Amino acid sequence: MLTVNKLKTFGADVESGLARCMNNEAFYLKMVNMAAEDAGFERLKAAVESKEIPRIFEAAHALKGMLGNLALTPLFQPASEMTELARTGSDADYASLCDGIFDRLRELQALRDES
Repeated sequence: MLTVNKLKTFGADVESGLARCMNNEAFYLKMVNMAAEDAGFERLKAAVESKEIPRIFEAAHALKGMLGNLALTPLFQPASEMTELARTGSDADYASLCDGIFDRLRELQALRDES
């Protein structure tokens, strides 16, 4: 079960996330739980596997917005980096960046699944 304290330990800027959710802790935690299962992560993975930079940009940009609104900094930062690299058409190592995002996503999911 996710808690505000677990999210703080994860590195989320909980105060900012809560402020965007009208300081409603239950609503914020519900949104974070939903984000942890968002289909956008799989879209990003598929885009990276296809090596289509416009698709990478679209998927990373969508995740960046969601993660930024929830202030999930450990996921937001690499999604933001990927967005900016893809925006410029950079020939970056998107697979490594994607792996990093999924590593942090698994950490968040593990926190959620803890008793």
